[in-house]
Amino acid sequence: MSEPQRRGPVPGGPPAARMMMAGGPPEKLEDFKGSTKRLLKLLKPQRLYVGGALAFGAVGVFLSVLGPYLLGHATDVIFAGYLGRSLPGGVTKEQAVEQLRAGGQDTQADLLSGVDFVPGQGIDFDRLARGLAWVALIYVFAWVFGVFQGRLTTRAVQSAVYDLRQQVADKLGRLPLSYFDQQARGEVLSRATNDTDNIAQTLQQTFAQLVTALLMIVGVLGMMFWISPLLALIALFTVPLSIWLTTVIGKRSQPQFVAQWKVTGHLNGHIEEMFTGHTLVKVFGRQAESSAVFQEHNDKLYASSFRAQFISGLIQPAMMFISNVNYVLVAVVGGLRVASGTLTLGEVQAFIQYSRQFSQPLTQVASMANLVQSGVASAERVFALLDAPEQSPDPAPVTLDGVRGRIAFEDVSFRYLPDKPLIEHLNLIVEPGQTVAIVGPTGAGKTTLVNLLMRFYDVTGGRITLDGVDIASMPREQLREQIGMVLQDTWLFGGSIADNIGYGADSPDIAAIHAAAEAAHVEGFVRMLPDGYDTTIDEEGSNVSAGQKQLVTIARAFLAEPSILILDEATSSVDTRTEVLIQRAMATLRTGRTSFVIAHRLSTIRDADVILVMENGTIVEQGTHDSLIAADAAYARLYSAQFAQAVVELD
Repeated sequence: MSEPQRRGPVPGGPPAARMMMAGGPPEKLEDFKGSTKRLLKLLKPQRLYVGGALAFGAVGVFLSVLGPYLLGHATDVIFAGYLGRSLPGGVTKEQAVEQLRAGGQDTQADLLSGVDFVPGQGIDFDRLARGLAWVALIYVFAWVFGVFQGRLTTRAVQSAVYDLRQQVADKLGRLPLSYFDQQARGEVLSRATNDTDNIAQTLQQTFAQLVTALLMIVGVLGMMFWISPLLALIALFTVPLSIWLTTVIGKRSQPQFVAQWKVTGHLNGHIEEMFTGHTLVKVFGRQAESSAVFQEHNDKLYASSFRAQFISGLIQPAMMFISNVNYVLVAVVGGLRVASGTLTLGEVQAFIQYSRQFSQPLTQVASMANLVQSGVASAERVFALLDAPEQSPDPAPVTLDGVRGRIAFEDVSFRYLPDKPLIEHLNLIVEPGQTVAIVGPTGAGKTTLVNLLMRFYDVTGGRITLDGVDIASMPREQLREQIGMVLQDTWLFGGSIADNIGYGADSPDIAAIHAAAEAAHVEGFVRMLPDGYDTTIDEEGSNVSAGQKQLVTIARAFLAEPSILILDEATSSVDTRTEVLIQRAMATLRTGRTSFVIAHRLSTIRDADVILVMENGTIVEQGTHDSLIAADAAYARLYSAQFAQAVVELD
């Protein structure tokens, strides 16, 4: 079938430009917590991978946490050997300590009382080697478990984002045409691509690190309390300050990330529009204006991005400062505890490592705040797309025994906006095989009538029937299978000419494609191309003329062989000679089919069975060309105006 309708509604409806002038559709209110929970729910179907990643991460963190404790024992072995070698042998540790106390050296005695040494013996290298070997083995296994955790995390995240992209693609297929009329195309593309990619990047970079960081905090905190509750409390003293700083800075940066991605969508929309219409921009000398608008959006994006990144970037240096304060406190108090013999040097060394490990995940979590906020801002935009109202669901297929093509509009009313009626109580019956031409001034409701027949929009009152069956009771796909459509606005996709013509039918053979091309007079210009039907055209069809693109879309409709044919200014882009040939081919194509022809050139519809004259959504006249001319009313005025214009152009 021909390409789907992409033109916005008539001036009586809500065109995109009007909505944008009014401020566009309302933005979804910011809901950071709700969007975050919903974002995490994307991982629920991947709970097996998530659970595996958590298990491997927990084991890896446990081994990593155990390492400093064993290294502290190795330090104690070295320190004990050094002290033992510096003292005379032949006495026990207790005796050596008592000798120091008797000599008035209480500080040294307190220090030695907390060390497991043997006077006269040096470093026990066998014990040291065994301890270091265990440390090396533990760190190797921690690395292996980290690799498995990373693989499972990647699988979970990428699978979740794959599902999200599928949801977005399916949602776009369920959205009504009115949604795209009210949204800039670049804005929709930005949500479906940029925002989705940003969500993937955020989850990939933060999920594994966040889980590891939280497990590390719990494990390290447990070891810190195991070694010294006093030092652990000192280390925890800085945590409330860290949380408070992160919260304060985060609240100020989150609105900037929301603004950043909102402006990104506006910038993408402007670029897409200017690139699509770059020829018109140059023809009307609007390059400077286009550049100025781009510069305005770019400046806003720079400002919001700078503020978002700068404010969120303050978290990490603030956390580093708090971490350094914590390090100094632990070092000073720990040194005093070693001097009093309450802790060993190795335990203090391990605790200092743990304090660094404790502050490091806190710093990581804080530094990931900008990524999380950016990802949640993108998620909020994607969720707004997913939450947009959908078109009404399709009913079950109905049985159609040979579509004859009788169309009836029964008391049909329609309005794009609730308070602005466009079509009121319209009644029309089109018999099978009739050709109905629809004429009228711009904004009269001609294209709206076709939109209702195709169910791009649903009527707000009355009903439309096909062979007596209400089209609202038919699935849209089943209805549109019976209709072929050729628009004034052509649409071609990247591929060969044969592929574009073959889009009108399921798996057509090359003979059928050639026959449709010949009927639509595509054969003539295709023979002049180097690769013939295999000539590749781009998405914009820039390597073929506007008239040639129109011929390809007409050939597509020929191939579809529909029961109902809709021609919306289908020959507007072709020359007069080709138009005559296409009109003859169209006459053959329309034989036995119900046809609707929207035309501004009234000379092309003289042979229509019925001509409908519409004004303000109402049929003010209907009849044949001769009868309407004889009536000397609205149609006669339109015809006379065009004839007079033609005479002026000739003069």
